[in-house]
Amino acid sequence: MSENKHRPFVPEDMKMQEFTLRAVILGIAMTLVLGMANAYLGLKAGITIAATYPAAVVSMAVLRRMKGTILEENLARTAGSIGESVAAGAIFTLPAFVMSRSWASFDPKDAYWKSTALMVIGSFLGVLFVSLVRRVMVEDPELPFPESVAAAEIHKAGQRGGAAAKFLFYNMGLGALLQLLAEFRVFLPDRDFLMRVGSIGSSFVRLGAAQNAPRVSTGGLTMMSAPTISPAYVGVGYIIGPKLASLNFAGGVLAWGLMVPLLLYFLGPQLQATLPAGSGEDAWEGLATSVWRFIVRPIAVGGMLVGAAYTLFRMRKNLAAGLGKAFAELRADGAAAPEAKRTEQYMKSKTVFGMIAVVFALMTVLYIYLAGGVGAGILAAVVMLLVGFFFATISGYLVGVIGSTNNPISGLTLSTLIIAALLLVTIGVSGTGGVVAVLGVAAVVCVSSAVAGELLQDFKVGYLLGGTPRTIQIVELIAVTVAALVMYFPLLMLHEGNKADGGIGFGDRRLAAPQAGLMAMLAQGIVGGEMAWPLVGVGILMGIAMIMVQVRSPMLVAVGMYLPVATTFAIFVGGLIRWFTDTLAERRGYNEAQRARVENVGILAASGLIAGEAMVGLVKATYNFAKGPIEPLLANPSYWAGLVALAIIVVALVRTPLANAGRPDEPAPPAAMM
Repeated sequence: MSENKHRPFVPEDMKMQEFTLRAVILGIAMTLVLGMANAYLGLKAGITIAATYPAAVVSMAVLRRMKGTILEENLARTAGSIGESVAAGAIFTLPAFVMSRSWASFDPKDAYWKSTALMVIGSFLGVLFVSLVRRVMVEDPELPFPESVAAAEIHKAGQRGGAAAKFLFYNMGLGALLQLLAEFRVFLPDRDFLMRVGSIGSSFVRLGAAQNAPRVSTGGLTMMSAPTISPAYVGVGYIIGPKLASLNFAGGVLAWGLMVPLLLYFLGPQLQATLPAGSGEDAWEGLATSVWRFIVRPIAVGGMLVGAAYTLFRMRKNLAAGLGKAFAELRADGAAAPEAKRTEQYMKSKTVFGMIAVVFALMTVLYIYLAGGVGAGILAAVVMLLVGFFFATISGYLVGVIGSTNNPISGLTLSTLIIAALLLVTIGVSGTGGVVAVLGVAAVVCVSSAVAGELLQDFKVGYLLGGTPRTIQIVELIAVTVAALVMYFPLLMLHEGNKADGGIGFGDRRLAAPQAGLMAMLAQGIVGGEMAWPLVGVGILMGIAMIMVQVRSPMLVAVGMYLPVATTFAIFVGGLIRWFTDTLAERRGYNEAQRARVENVGILAASGLIAGEAMVGLVKATYNFAKGPIEPLLANPSYWAGLVALAIIVVALVRTPLANAGRPDEPAPPAAMM
């Protein structure tokens, strides 16, 4: 990148197979599998994982056996990784329509075409928006594109692809097996326990009462949870590392170790009065959960708002620079016509603008229908077009700086939702139609921003390897279309499967959908006036306090408060396993190359655990939807047996990476997982 003339890995004048049927089919298969896995993980834990590296490993392992070229591998990886972005956009917003009661149901006849239309429009706009700024951003020497460079190096080191793939696939099998055992109740994956706070509360209440006031006995209890035995959650914690996992768990500790006990401490007598006489521990467990859901969660919403705003503020210089370069490219003379050289062939600007116009027209019709009014629909479409391009550019620039894994898509979407809601309220839009219009804008922007960031990352990989930009654009349009047409169904299966298993669907403890819940609350709060603003204000002040004491990520802490503590606890356990593995590697005196191999193998193993559980989770949800709940094998499963399963996961994530550190004299692999 520092040279005056960029030289791709595959020379620009070399003819090589690239756009082939087998590469496209493999890419579409991966985009569906990885996309559905991320949909499962995001709805349960509010976190998605980058699909670029697993897709790169799988594409090499499969196509190398078929004597495929490196450009075919790159094309398959490009198509395979984009499903994650479509899934992220879907899970962050589509459940919000149900959670806000804007859609009466999530049944296919009511929700499929609307969900698919929002995803298709968002996906197409993401591809088209970033196509306008591709050249200036990809060729910017000051944008490091860390994950793109790592992915390119993985392809270059293709001789290691087959060996690396086994760590992914073996652990997919392990994750699937352990999750099956949990689903059939061979062991108990969750364990709640109750902590008594009533006696303390009654004493404190008496201190503030008159001397002769009768003693109040609350008998109050608050609930705590052990970590969920989940291959996916532990894998997520391993990938994000101990620091971020600790911040996430800190939110859970803050919610359940401080806020819920304190609220029960003060409200114990009043809450006890609402319980039937002789109520046992189950009633108090329900009260503790209600306090968390209806008091603590709105506080977490305020913290997430501050976290999102703070993230954007810290990146303000980069955002301004990225936007300026984007408009500079648009003002440049001459359309981006195909050049004779393969690496310079990409869609003409006229074609891109024409497609944007067509999509905008379709989007306007869709918004008019969803909002139930012409004015609101047109305004929503205009807001989406302008704000969507702005945030798609920002998303692409952030990927160039920090990679797609750390791209704050939910923060960008929150900003969009607030802008759209305030604009619609100013023209008098209210009620369900206004909420639908706001969520519709947020959904399209969320999908387009996620797709734009991932595509720009793929463009950079192609630039480094010598791929054809136009070919990458075409295969991305194919992949996002297929993903958008299919992504509704895993969401439906998870939603209905949860309901069939005794839950409430989206928003249930086992299907929290935290970002979608936040979108729903904001849309209703601004447009419908249903937001608990005093509690949100407390959360905002809490977020400001976290910034003042220099908390690394206030957003992550707030998300931890919003999620069930068992989930954040399991993620924290994964972070501890990562810390333990890295510490052992350091104490054994491994050099930099060996530690890099330990890291890469560990990330692949963790990704396999996540994908394995996700696949079983989708199958189980589908079975619940079609047949009803699975019959347990054991009537009284034990959580202690679950700890044995957790120990197996620990061994897999510690022993496997350390056993594959390699010799000290071997060259270092690409730092693909950083």
